[in-house]
Formats: sequence, C-alpha cells, structure tokens
Amino acid sequence: MGERWSPSSWRSKPILQVPVYKDAAALAEVEKRLSGFPPLVFAGEARNLKKALAKVARGEAFLLQGGDCAESFAEHGADNIRDFFRAFLQMAVVMTYAGGMPVVKVGRVAGQFAKPRSADTETIDGVTLPSYRGDIINDIAFTAESREPDPARQAMAYRQSAATLNLLRAFAYGGYANLDNAMKWMLGFVKDTPANDKYRHLAERIEEALDFMRACGIDPEAHPEMRTTELYTSHEALLLGYEEALTRVDSTSGDWYATSGHMLWIGDRTRQPDHGHVEYFRGIKNPIAFKCGPSLDADGLIRLLDVLNPEDKAGRITLICRFGADKVEKHLPELIRAVQREGRTVVWSCDPMHGNTIKAANGYKTRPFDLVMGEIERFFAIHEAERTYAGGIHLEMTGKNVTECTGGRAAITDLDLSDRYHTHCDPRLNAEQALEVSFKVAEMLKRQRLNRAPAVREAAE
Repeated sequence: MGERWSPSSWRSKPILQVPVYKDAAALAEVEKRLSGFPPLVFAGEARNLKKALAKVARGEAFLLQGGDCAESFAEHGADNIRDFFRAFLQMAVVMTYAGGMPVVKVGRVAGQFAKPRSADTETIDGVTLPSYRGDIINDIAFTAESREPDPARQAMAYRQSAATLNLLRAFAYGGYANLDNAMKWMLGFVKDTPANDKYRHLAERIEEALDFMRACGIDPEAHPEMRTTELYTSHEALLLGYEEALTRVDSTSGDWYATSGHMLWIGDRTRQPDHGHVEYFRGIKNPIAFKCGPSLDADGLIRLLDVLNPEDKAGRITLICRFGADKVEKHLPELIRAVQREGRTVVWSCDPMHGNTIKAANGYKTRPFDLVMGEIERFFAIHEAERTYAGGIHLEMTGKNVTECTGGRAAITDLDLSDRYHTHCDPRLNAEQALEVSFKVAEMLKRQRLNRAPAVREAAE
C-alpha cells in the first residue's frame, strides 16, 4: 500500500457490500452536489476526539459508543434524538462517577444509515428482491420500487445528519446536559425498584457528590462544564462514494479528513487489507475503528494496524471486538497478546451485540440481555488477566421503550417482542436496558480502576 492516496483511490480496489445503481449519471450528479455541501463536522473536532481517545488508550478515560443500529428517515423526530441523548448522558454520568475518570461519548448517530448484509437478496413468500441496505441506499418496504438503490437518498441522509447534529449540539451546549437534569432522570429510573438497591445507592452517592460541590460554590451557573458536554458522532463508513464526497482538506494542517462524522469504522465484512474500504480509511486523519470478529486472527490484525496506523499514533485506532459471549475467551486473548507483543497503541472496546444475535421461537431476531452482559464481563476479565485496559463498550441502543432485546430489569420475554419491535435492522437495547448495562459496567470500571492503581503507582516509582 505504498501507492499515492487520494479520496478516490479506493475506486481502483475490489470492494464488498456496495449497492449497484442503475443510473450512473444520477449517482455522479448526487456525489458532485454533495462535494459542494458544507462539512457536517470539522477537522478540529475530529482531532479533539483523537486526543480524548489517546487518553483512553493510556487508561485515563473510558469510551462509551452507542446508538441506533440504523437510523431511519421515518423516525427522524426531535423526541427520538432527545431521548437518545438523555439515555446516553445518564449512562456516561454513572460510568464517570464509578470509574473516576472521563467518559468519551461517541454516538452511532447523524450518519449511521448504511448497513452491511449477509446476502444481496431477500426472499419473502416466493418473491426475491434486493436486501435492505439502510435508508441512505433503499427503503425497507418490501417492494421492487422501494428496494431499488436510489442515489437521491444520499442527499436526504446528509440533510437529516445535519439536522440531527444541530439538535445534538443544542442539547450539549444549551443547558439540557446540566448534571442536575441527569440526576433527576437517574433517580426516576431507580425509584420503586427494591431489586435494584445497589443502583439506587450509586445514584444517591452521585447526588450527594453534586450537593457537596454545590455547597462549595461549584454549580452549573458558575461552572459551564457542569451544564455542557462533548458528544461526538460515528458511523460505519460503508458507502464510500458518499464518504468521498464529504472528504475535505483541512485548511490548517493540509490533511484529509472525513467530514461526515468524527469517527468512522470499518465493519467485520469489509476489512480486507487490499480492498476499497481499508484503502479509503488509510488516508483520512480522523480517529477510526474496525470491527474484530472471530474471523480475524493475530496476523491479520497486525497487518491492518500496519496499513491503517503505520506511525502508531495514539487515539487513531479503536478495536471494536464482537465475538459472542461463547467465543470471546477463544479469540480475544490472542489478539491482545499480538498487540502487546508488537507494541501497538489501541483502544480496546467491546461490542456485545453483534455476536449475540439469536432468533426467538416466534421468529423475531433478538439479543438476550444475559448474553450481552456475559460478553462484557468476559471482556473485562480477559483484560484483567492480560494486564491490559478494557477501554470501552459499543452498544446498539435507543432512548425509546422498545421491546427488541429480551431480559434485563424489564424482564422482556420472547412473547413481548412483538409489542414494540421498531428497529429497521438489528435489535436494540431500550433505555432501561442500556442504563442497566451502564450500572453493571460501572461496577467493573471501579474494580478495574482499583486493580490498576497499584500497578500505576509501581510504574511511576
């Protein structure tokens, strides 16, 4: 991969998981228009995220990444965005307090429109049509017209991303992120739940800490950091024509940045080192990630790191591990040891969703809460055993009260799945389940912090 890079050099490489557009001229016209649109995010913001992720790589912060499986045009409402932001902020507050360190918040939002699929076509009642690949490409309705890839949907995705970002920035900096608000929401979650006394206890301790700070004169009015927050965006950069159109030269550094989101990732199905997706990613300066599934061995991982981060810059690479609760112990230690052996700097993050998808007896795809937590617990245990840092989690979640994943405090059963199964693709944790995950992860973060403290002191001496 020593050849010259450009935003379009991926076009000379093999590529998987891309749609076939019938009207090439219409596609070219949309991409041309997009290339003249304003950037959705800025290079300086991406650099700030990279600095924050460098702290995660050093064990000084924790990465919380989460959001929709696939954003939809139909559900683009202010209430949906608000509810996601609120749930995400609550999760971050819990983890920040327990972990005693900053939590880097990266949403799967404002750009998560394209989805890889296991098959190019789908058959229902004897009718075969192209698979749904996300609203940026086609529509979920099972008709020939809806499933035809439409270039105009890229401009629609851009405009929705811009509107979503506008509202998220208003929430983050306009007072909605006030810590007092977060605590009111938190206490609402834990009230009247005798089975979850430990959650209530933690929430009350956070409230006491805030009361103490207020007594000392540290309040949201005098200290803006208590009423604002940083929230970054991320998505799987699957549709490279769209990404190319939004790739711009930073005027201050002269470097190329993807301006469709702060952090982009490569999926498990498209991380071939000599293919188009890796080619595109090697040239942009954003912090990036790629999924690590059971098919990735140690040699393959190091080869990808050689291509994507040859200078081993801290904060550049996040490894999103998605093995399944029953496979993580078989695959993760090998990858950790290879990275340690080669002296590479990465953020280790756990995606407990994609390896734990099953089909319920009634035909619904779901993810049992116990399996989700099981993979997270094993992820932390393995890092403790290897004396490395479990740096993040990556969740498919929503702020809505959906019934898509079974189990958890809400005790959702297979029979409940049909009540509020709204996802356009994969099942998501609802707001209660996502917050429950955060309380459980908070306990692991606290243990990790306490276990690491002697080692850190020893290294300092």
